[in-house]
Amino acid sequence: MSKLPPMSAVRVFEAAARHESFTRAAEELGMTQAAVSYQIRMLEDRIGAPLFTRHPRNVRLTERGRQLASAVTEAFDLLRAAFAGIDETVQATLRITTLATLAANWLIPRLGRFQQLHPNIAVQVHVDQHILDFTEHDFDVGIRSGQGVWPGLEAQLLFPNQFTPVCSPELAGRVHLREPLDLLKLPLIAPSDPWWKEWFEAAGIPDVDLSDRPDYYLGTQQYDGMAAMAGQGVALVNPYFFRADLAAGRLVQPFDLVVTANRSYWLVYPKARRRAPKVQAFREWLTSEVASDAEKALPAGSRQIVA
Repeated sequence: MSKLPPMSAVRVFEAAARHESFTRAAEELGMTQAAVSYQIRMLEDRIGAPLFTRHPRNVRLTERGRQLASAVTEAFDLLRAAFAGIDETVQATLRITTLATLAANWLIPRLGRFQQLHPNIAVQVHVDQHILDFTEHDFDVGIRSGQGVWPGLEAQLLFPNQFTPVCSPELAGRVHLREPLDLLKLPLIAPSDPWWKEWFEAAGIPDVDLSDRPDYYLGTQQYDGMAAMAGQGVALVNPYFFRADLAAGRLVQPFDLVVTANRSYWLVYPKARRRAPKVQAFREWLTSEVASDAEKALPAGSRQIVA
């Protein structure tokens, strides 16, 4: 095609592709379903290929439709971001989605420094253990654990996901912890966590059997660490998030072995928002925070192994 198709048809296609419904697209755009169907048919005729398969109760994108929808959605996101940037009020709001332990033990205690640097940016933090779809939720940035590949998102590496056993000094005093195998004399928090086996394997104890232990599962490292501080068992946590507790003696790290998982923590944001001033400000501040923490991430003498 030497010319772009009418923008009215492209706008209708973007809404229909997002909802996979002509009816919902019509409701969003204030059109009749027949008008939506006509615009889609006109676009299909111009392209020379069907963009949707029609079913009695819904429609589905074809392979060509999915290919076009990805590019059109990104283009519309760029347009929305551009207009939002022009129309942005002095008091911008940065919406962050992240994980519970990272939020409570690392991000929130230092957010005051970001707001001192950027007093005109209000911050809202949403905590969720599940990966949220940025196309369905209105977030500007997220901090995720994974391997750095999420469709439609830019990803910047922050720090590795690591784990090591920790417990209260009182619990450690019950048993003389001379070697990793001695940990099996103590209650373990979340023994069904596969990272326990990885840590024991890295410690030279393959095929450790934890199946007969009650699965004391709390859901997040934050709660695991709290239970460990209360003397309820040995928790497997990222020491990066519990440096203050380790330094204050509320937790002890019995062994210097720290295993690095095959996943890390990443800052992510929609590609269309990468130039938004508030996103740029947060990215630069977060990068600075991570850099200043780099030498203090692990207790002195810790031994690291990549799982």
